[in-house]
Amino acid sequence: MMDKTVVDPSFWELFPDGQVNIMYVSGIDNHGTDKNVAERQQLLDKATKAGQQFLTNPTFRLNPVIDQWRKAYQQFKKKKGVRSSVEALLKRASKGHRFEPIDPMVDVYNSVSMTYGVPVGMEDRDNIQGAMHLGKVDGGQAFRPVGAEDDEPTLPGEVCWYDDAGAVCRCLNWRDAQRTMLTDDSKNVVAVIESVNAEQAKRANDAMNELGRLINHYFGIDANKIKIFHLTKDAPEAVVPDELK
Repeated sequence: MMDKTVVDPSFWELFPDGQVNIMYVSGIDNHGTDKNVAERQQLLDKATKAGQQFLTNPTFRLNPVIDQWRKAYQQFKKKKGVRSSVEALLKRASKGHRFEPIDPMVDVYNSVSMTYGVPVGMEDRDNIQGAMHLGKVDGGQAFRPVGAEDDEPTLPGEVCWYDDAGAVCRCLNWRDAQRTMLTDDSKNVVAVIESVNAEQAKRANDAMNELGRLINHYFGIDANKIKIFHLTKDAPEAVVPDELK
């Protein structure tokens, strides 16, 4: 089981003004229920509308949220066409896509991502082995993407989340591994939001606070079962508190 989060020096070398927000949550019940599907649909509709504030330029790639992340992704090795998760959501929103409920937690963090224009990821903490790191890797970390049948190991020089068993999420917040993905049975999770500049970090702080509020609302999780950390180059680690293990 996961014991801490560590942002490696290699991340700060690329993004010295960056910040990584971490949230540990314990004791969720993520099984979808019909009782709040309509409410979650309203949540997603409201978030889709809020996301339009980040799409003021008719040329999609020139909107600051999109442009900043594309430039960030140019700083490390990746496959062609890899984009930040927030770009993928806002791209669909820009085309008039209506997001429908998937499961309670995915709906919650997708809504937060669009509302605040930040990439939000979440993993099952019980399936992470040892410390979860974010940094540049030598390549070859085992990784099977969600929905795939074959392994797609990391590339040399790629920036990804990884643990003792392989990659957890490739290319910052691009794609999750099947091994650590959130499922209906997930109970103990870790949420992450990466930022590469101060303006993003401010929105990330607000987004993480809102994520905690929504988790409290939809899952009834008390504040003592939710812990938020703001990692910087001067404070790059967040240990999972004993009371959340």
